[in-house]
Amino acid sequence: MRLLFLGDVMGRAGRRAITENLPRLREEWALDFIVVNAENATGGMGLNRAHGQLLLEAGADCLTLGDHAFDQKDMLTAIEQEGRILRPLNFARTAPGKGARLFTAQNGRKVLVVQALGQVFMRRPFADPFSAVEQVLNAHPLGKLASAVIVDFHAEATSEKMAMAHWCDGRASLVVGTHTHVPTADTRILPGGTAAQSDAGMCGDYNSVIGMEKAEPMRRFVTGMQKERFTPANGQATLSGVFVETDDATGKALRAVSVRVGGSLQESTP
Repeated sequence: MRLLFLGDVMGRAGRRAITENLPRLREEWALDFIVVNAENATGGMGLNRAHGQLLLEAGADCLTLGDHAFDQKDMLTAIEQEGRILRPLNFARTAPGKGARLFTAQNGRKVLVVQALGQVFMRRPFADPFSAVEQVLNAHPLGKLASAVIVDFHAEATSEKMAMAHWCDGRASLVVGTHTHVPTADTRILPGGTAAQSDAGMCGDYNSVIGMEKAEPMRRFVTGMQKERFTPANGQATLSGVFVETDDATGKALRAVSVRVGGSLQESTP
């Protein structure tokens, strides 16, 4: 299978990059399944119903969220009505929606998508992500019930993301980190056949501070004082993520390539 994962969509610039490029990429790269992390798609804080529908109509097969999953209040009901949007698996027990789902790709094969939140350096403690992910993976064996398995680990610490990738090695097609908005240069296939990248980066304007207009973050770093709210940068966006090609029999990765399309970063494509 040919899988594409795109990192955190950041505000209007990120949404525009998705709608303008994703339909073309699906056709040109013959993609079977596309996952997009939409955690910051609405004003840089969460996802609302309308923007979720926009990204799905552009070609995303699944949208994942993160620690800002319910910053937009209409997502509390939207996620119950739209099964293609996933919140973190180890979020509050009473949270609406699901953290994992088995999808049917356009080629008829089954794809399991799982999302979990990290614990290290996050704003508040979440339940153990490792045991939560393991339970789902054990119930959906790679190459049997699931032809491909994609794990989105929304976490701050690179070490925790690497640990999750090794924890899932041989049981997932791809383990990819989100949340920090900066793409890492460690795309690889682990010994057990799982593709991994510590962070997918963001789909947003990189002439910014992790997607926000530069002035206010710089002011806070320099002076320690807050003057205005953060505002998403709205220049030309780069699509950032990872492409993975899997073995049809085993679901394990045969090829993994870091993806950057358009914007200010040097382009790399499959």
